[in-house]
Amino acid sequence: MIHPTDRIIYIDNHLIAVTKPAGLLTQPDRNTDESLIDQTRQWIKDKYNKPNNVFLGLVHRLDRNVSGVVLFARTSKAASRLSKQFREGTPKKYYRAIVLGKLKAKHTTLVHYLRKEKSLRATVFPRETPTAKRSELSYEVINSLEKKSLLEVSLSTGRFHQIRAQMAFIGHPILGDVKYGAPEPLPNQEIGLYAHKLVFNHPISSDEITLTALEPKTWEKFKL
Repeated sequence: MIHPTDRIIYIDNHLIAVTKPAGLLTQPDRNTDESLIDQTRQWIKDKYNKPNNVFLGLVHRLDRNVSGVVLFARTSKAASRLSKQFREGTPKKYYRAIVLGKLKAKHTTLVHYLRKEKSLRATVFPRETPTAKRSELSYEVINSLEKKSLLEVSLSTGRFHQIRAQMAFIGHPILGDVKYGAPEPLPNQEIGLYAHKLVFNHPISSDEITLTALEPKTWEKFKL
């Protein structure tokens, strides 16, 4: 269950932002697994002694394997305005990624075309392809060892498994991401990717808000 001192990043009457751990779904799927939205709703209910159902609007998601910042709306007005921002791609999303190998370029922009498959995997094409969507990201190497590198990644588009697929396509899959070519998994369904920072406009005041999640504690052992 959410503990306010270590999981909640931001809260006001319109929004709540929390850190999602790896292995936890953002929202429920067909199974009965617990999800971040359920945990957050229950925390609000307990914290403010709300007897009835608590509204919580989902405006974006993180993959189950990925940790980091997730923003929810606490009112329907905030939900519709935030959803519009995410649809239009105006929020800035920054990730930290541990990838395998040493990258030749210290910073660059990657443009590929991604197609989401029924197998819940993304196929990457180097050139424009029917049914594939243009996908752009930029990365900067923060630290590098012989066998792995720590990157800051900023997304210009928000495609399915975009960072995972594009980094694997250039020969540097994310640590633990066996779906995209890493040789071995990490514990608890984690991969070496977390949503580090989210910058957006407050849906009511229009002020620019920056939310930052701390590096996962599990990363200490990766020595980067």
